[in-house]
Amino acid sequence: QVQLVESGGGSVQAGGSLRLSCAASGFNYRAYCMGWFRQAPGKEREGIATIDRDGRTTYADSVKGRFTISRDNTKNILYLQMNGLKPEDTAMYYCARSGGPWYGTSLMEYDYSYWGQGTQVTVSS
Repeated sequence: QVQLVESGGGSVQAGGSLRLSCAASGFNYRAYCMGWFRQAPGKEREGIATIDRDGRTTYADSVKGRFTISRDNTKNILYLQMNGLKPEDTAMYYCARSGGPWYGTSLMEYDYSYWGQGTQVTVSS
């Protein structure tokens, strides 16, 4: 079955960096668009970065220029490099797999069918 397991979260001071990883299994990883989402306490989950099967990427304005999404199709791992972290980046971070092997990117939650358990990122000022 489809499994997505995030790692790499933690606590960091403002301005610091973290790299999140998501190990994927149970499906043809290279064929699917993958995304990173986050949810802060009291807020809705938001899409922040996505990468399609051809490596095209899309970012939310809130992270553009600071975060980089990438994928390793040989190891079935999705990454999110986060630099210049801010206190407002504090949230639970989730990786997700698109509902089908379509082309293109999406930051919309409804386009994703499988989710990891999440990894917590806390940024202190």
